[in-house]
Amino acid sequence: MVMYADRGAGAEKSFRQRAGMSMDVQTVRAKSNPSQRIIAGGIVLAFLYWASVVIMTLLVSILMAYFLDPIVELLERFRVPRAVGSLVVLLVVTALLFTLGWGVWDRVQAFAQDWPKYSQVLKGFSKAFDEFIEKIESAFRGIQAEEQGARLVVQQEKESPVRAVLLRGLGSLYTLLLVVSFVPFLVFFMLAAKRDIWHATMQLFPPTERTRVKEALEDLSVILRSYVVGNLLVAGILSVAGWIFFVIIGLDYPFLLGVTSGVLNLVPYLGTVLAWLPPLVMGMTKFGTNVAAYVGIAAMISFMHLIAINVLIPALVGKQVHLNALSVTIALLFWGWMWGGMGLILAIPITAVMKVVCDHVEEWQPVGRWLST
Repeated sequence: MVMYADRGAGAEKSFRQRAGMSMDVQTVRAKSNPSQRIIAGGIVLAFLYWASVVIMTLLVSILMAYFLDPIVELLERFRVPRAVGSLVVLLVVTALLFTLGWGVWDRVQAFAQDWPKYSQVLKGFSKAFDEFIEKIESAFRGIQAEEQGARLVVQQEKESPVRAVLLRGLGSLYTLLLVVSFVPFLVFFMLAAKRDIWHATMQLFPPTERTRVKEALEDLSVILRSYVVGNLLVAGILSVAGWIFFVIIGLDYPFLLGVTSGVLNLVPYLGTVLAWLPPLVMGMTKFGTNVAAYVGIAAMISFMHLIAINVLIPALVGKQVHLNALSVTIALLFWGWMWGGMGLILAIPITAVMKVVCDHVEEWQPVGRWLST
């Protein structure tokens, strides 16, 4: 009996050892090493770059769906079916955007006809700048004639051919048409099937995690909706304020300049500087070499954008988007490099989504705190 007991104890001990070894093996297999993480990160970056059109289309559709969902819910309270309400809201918004786009396009065509007048002024400023640079270069006596000739040849080779410019423009136009054609359908499906999509999304997670996922999605809804609504209101206010200002100082195409200023406000920090350029170019034909006028225009535009950033956005958007200046700047740099102008507009919503996810995942909470401190 003792022998059998010893055998049983030995068998149990060996079983525990094997079980422990298998658990250790599973634990080791579950962990990823740094090289695997780097490879996975590279795959994600490559996917974000090559599938940029698809991802940007989805993100724009999601933002529009969050923006229009309260209106659809309001129609539901009046016993309007959700699918019908979604279709009506989408048609009304599409008509409004088409009307606004038609007005802007009419102003753009008029500006294109007057472009030779502005191009002559720009050529004059460019010639004066080139002469200034040549004077600086002539001050350096170590420059040899051979080097100057070589530099001129290189400059001629770097000139962009018209064909390449047209091809790039056609590519951008194709991307824009692709996004515009798919967004309405995606927004309609997201609005009409919201509850089904919500239920199906919950089923993707185990029952023990659904409460946390639900809280994260609710926080995400509040942040995205407040961000979209607040920024659109701020853009509208800045467009009207800029329009009035440009009418007062007598610039051509004040409506077009006002809309441009309001849209550029969607890009934090960088949008303020970019908003200087259109009115400064327009002012060249009116103010000539009056530097004080250009300084006044830049100062007024900066003042309006600072009021928007420090007063209007906190009041309309609220404090839901807790992002520090460094994380916002890094996000603008990265997504602008990745997706261009659209990346600059989507950088803040994407970073806000990342912060919400980090706040609700225990292992990633330090990253969320870093983004907000």
